[in-house]
Amino acid sequence: MNYTQLTDHDVQRMLSRIGVSRIADLFKNIPAESYLDRPLCLPPALTEIELLRELDRLASANRTCDELTCFLGAGMYDHFIPTVVDALANQSEFVTAYTPYQAEASQGSLQAFYEYQTLICQLTGMDVSNASLYDGATAAAEAILMARSHTGRRRVVVSQAVHPDTRALLATYLRELPLDVITIQTVGGRTDVEDLRRAVNDETAAVLIQTPNFFGCVESLGRLAAIAHERGAVVIASVDPISCALLKTPGELGADIVVGDGQPLGIPMSYGGPSLGFMGCRSEFMRKIPGRLVGATTDRSGRRAYCLTLQTREQHIRRERATSNICTNQGLLALRVAIYLSAVGRRGAAKVASLCLDKAHYAASQIAKLDGFELRFDAPFFKEFAVRTSKNVQQVIAHCRSKGILAGVELSRWYDEFADTFLVAVTEKRTKQEIDALVEALDEA
Repeated sequence: MNYTQLTDHDVQRMLSRIGVSRIADLFKNIPAESYLDRPLCLPPALTEIELLRELDRLASANRTCDELTCFLGAGMYDHFIPTVVDALANQSEFVTAYTPYQAEASQGSLQAFYEYQTLICQLTGMDVSNASLYDGATAAAEAILMARSHTGRRRVVVSQAVHPDTRALLATYLRELPLDVITIQTVGGRTDVEDLRRAVNDETAAVLIQTPNFFGCVESLGRLAAIAHERGAVVIASVDPISCALLKTPGELGADIVVGDGQPLGIPMSYGGPSLGFMGCRSEFMRKIPGRLVGATTDRSGRRAYCLTLQTREQHIRRERATSNICTNQGLLALRVAIYLSAVGRRGAAKVASLCLDKAHYAASQIAKLDGFELRFDAPFFKEFAVRTSKNVQQVIAHCRSKGILAGVELSRWYDEFADTFLVAVTEKRTKQEIDALVEALDEA
């Protein structure tokens, strides 16, 4: 039947099949006061050429970070993406990259995901990595579910310095589960060690720490992990992957599961997404890890081959006994991360991280010299730091924007007590001239 040319008879026959006589009966549960009693206020239809012209006009109102100098952060960062990432990832055979169901027929895709997993393990100091998750926030939630399944406990401790959006997602993810989520406070921009010690007990399944945290401060992860391990809790570290190339890896500092957002590793900001979540863990958690694992093996001719492994844990097989409902991955974005890390290499990644560190500290030192500006916290930081000002934050940021500079992110969006504070992120892309221009614009504001 051609559904674009239904007759009245066809419609009536379909309605009678489902037990109603009029189309209006399908909407009888909607209160009368909710119906629109007038036509929609829509402009006249446009021709194709008129529509394209209007879309171009609207798009031209946007100004991208190729035109503006970007010091924005808070989870999305303006890092340099080598040309080779786009050149390879945009090839037609990759643009629909997805973890295949007939794995043996897709050796190229599986090898790419295997390489991605290997690189994430090397970056984080973990034994095992999956073939990516949706984003950093859902990766943190999945890590908590892993810890709950592994320990059988029902208490989760989360630092207030974890990204507020991640904590909001956790509240949604865990709302219907028998889990108690305890938020511990911060002191001087970092997790309060004594508050953590008081919060962790023998019923604690997991402790979630972000480092560098939402305020940009580097946490004492080793000390915090030791406190959690004393009570048998699983330590989950949410990290900036760029920082792992310079600082001690989370694995060296005692983390059991490492998660984060892969956006800094060759993924454009693109108005906030899409991105991917990466996850690595110690080998004892291997059978709890969500999503796909790609393993290396040999075929019957003795040649190296790749396969999906440990699939029996996934929801389409285990149903209610599954540890997660995630059984796919962000294939194209995982490929971009693999290409980026392979292209820059170990030394290149360390150089990127070092540039971020040095440039951020130069920017912070210059801003702190201005009248009416100071660093909010004294804690060590990596590439992002909080600035407090005696001026109006909204006006300061608006003035900088008028100069073609995105100066930072207002913290008042998440914290009422930080209405006088904004976050500044400095990546390897920022030049000394751009940083000096930021400082000058702040001084003028």
